[in-house]
Amino acid sequence: MTRACDPREATLPLVEIFETIEGEGAAAGFPTVFVRLFGCPLRCTWCDTTYSYAPHQAETTLTIHEIAKRVSVYRAIRVCLTGGEPLMYKERSVALLHALAALPHIVDIHIETSGAIDIAPFLQSVASDKVRYIMDYKLPASGESDRMHLPNLGLLRAHDELKFVIANAEDFEFACRVLETYRPRGTPLFSPVWGEMEPKELARRILERGLSQVKLNLQIHKVIWRPDQRGV
Repeated sequence: MTRACDPREATLPLVEIFETIEGEGAAAGFPTVFVRLFGCPLRCTWCDTTYSYAPHQAETTLTIHEIAKRVSVYRAIRVCLTGGEPLMYKERSVALLHALAALPHIVDIHIETSGAIDIAPFLQSVASDKVRYIMDYKLPASGESDRMHLPNLGLLRAHDELKFVIANAEDFEFACRVLETYRPRGTPLFSPVWGEMEPKELARRILERGLSQVKLNLQIHKVIWRPDQRGV
């Protein structure tokens, strides 16, 4: 990944840009600007953002400079770059991260990535300490478990996060085995599939297993607003 992109010319397809309360992970509860890019190579069975990939279409296409300019008008000091899969655009994704990191008021840029994209080139190309990764590990109920890029597990850093979206007991056991086998750095997040795994059931399993390093990750935006509401 060596080709540089001109941020005033290179474009990216977008679903939406909006400011809201972050619903998940270490930044949960903080005002955050969401930049949702269009497109994803995966088709998880429980996906709650199916409008972010085909057969739907992008809402608009903006240059990287235009995206950064839109982010700059919000007062939030945190950015969530999400999708879809925001890293699928390679050099353009790198250029967007550089543009967002250059905004002086931004202190945190967390990237929600699927686990199917090699994050090594991004770690090498984007040195800003503002940038961190929230990487999914897709479990059996997602239908995409075999698409995971396993070397990523050895690349996560202490301030990154590793998210497991758990639909049932099989998913839970699988997630435990991943942690035991690979012992990745970063905070492991166990998140229940909305409407399939009750939060109290997942909490019970975490406590009974003694998973003291695991954080129960609830989607608080679905509690504040309707679960299917967009732009929040």
